[in-house]
Amino acid sequence: MDQQQATVKENKLIAENIYAITLTLQKSCNIKGGQFANISVGDDKFPLKRPLGICKVIGKNITLCYQLKGEGTKRLSQAKIGDKLEVLLPLGNGFTIPEGAGHVAVIGGGVGIFPLISVIREHPDVNFHSYIGFRNKDAVCFLDEFVKGGSLVVTTDDGSFMQKGNAVSSFLNNVENVPADMIIACGPPVMLKVLKEKLKENNITKPCYVSLEERMGCGIGACLVCVCKKTDGSNARVCKDGPVFDINEVEL
Repeated sequence: MDQQQATVKENKLIAENIYAITLTLQKSCNIKGGQFANISVGDDKFPLKRPLGICKVIGKNITLCYQLKGEGTKRLSQAKIGDKLEVLLPLGNGFTIPEGAGHVAVIGGGVGIFPLISVIREHPDVNFHSYIGFRNKDAVCFLDEFVKGGSLVVTTDDGSFMQKGNAVSSFLNNVENVPADMIIACGPPVMLKVLKEKLKENNITKPCYVSLEERMGCGIGACLVCVCKKTDGSNARVCKDGPVFDINEVEL
């Protein structure tokens, strides 16, 4: 984990209310797919950094994506090329693709698709079978990143782009044809809850790992804002113990 000042290289709108910001770090970091960064928004009125999943890593350049939700992210969207932003990274445990896992099913929804891209980019020799869901056609972005990794099925809630439906249902509809050794997923809590229920209902026992989305304060496990419940009755800090967990390890 390292705290450093990064320079804004690019900050652009890529879909409806979705921005991609590329930062040039002072020094490169060893970043694992699925890890995240805490980034300042460039305004002292907002002292808390924002946790954003790391989407791409190219040398000292990292790309993070975020959705406009409040005044903090609005301020971040106004950051210009050359601006300096403080960043703490890499945080969290990320996804582990074990040796021998030649095929991996990827299930993503909404802004949860972005950290999954970093996993695909990290493992060019793995065949990824991606099932990605968006609200509508205006929210669609970065499909080329998933196509590079292997096969791709895209759904939208309203059917305005590709198939009507959601990422979990599109995976289940094709599960018999997917030779996946494991499943990785990231998306809104309701999506992950449904995924867990459907895997159990359909007796799908493939290893499944999910990245949880929680509100965070410090990002390093000290403030306990992002605590989640585990199935054994204990608590876990999403920022420090996660954000990636075995789906059967956490309550959803």
